[in-house]
Amino acid sequence: MNGSERTAAGGPLLLRWLPVLAYLAVIFTLSAQPNLQVPGTFAYRDKYAHLLEYGGFGWLVFRAARDTWPRAGAVRRALLALLAVSAVGACDEKFQASVPGRESSVYDWLADTTGAGLSQLLANAPRLARLRRRRVA
Repeated sequence: MNGSERTAAGGPLLLRWLPVLAYLAVIFTLSAQPNLQVPGTFAYRDKYAHLLEYGGFGWLVFRAARDTWPRAGAVRRALLALLAVSAVGACDEKFQASVPGRESSVYDWLADTTGAGLSQLLANAPRLARLRRRRVA
């Protein structure tokens, strides 16, 4: 049995998507906390928190998608991961609007989406470097 068959059979596939689901549960658990504030005193600390939170989420989605759809193109997987994580960020912001003491902001969603995009770029950096070397050579 090759690697893709093992993945299709459920073992490693489940192992890749469980961290995604667990991280998603953490995101919404934190979002449900009334009056939760990002610690610190520097400006835009909440945007950095969104960037890091969704960057990590995007990386987990990248790993799961890579192992689930190994034959799909890297660009297609990265775009799907970016869209999925961005949609989760939009849902998270909508959800936070109903939590007392929390605010919902399009700027938070943009930070979520930026974090997801950066994670896709970093995850695909080795591939991008190889493509660049081929074009130069």
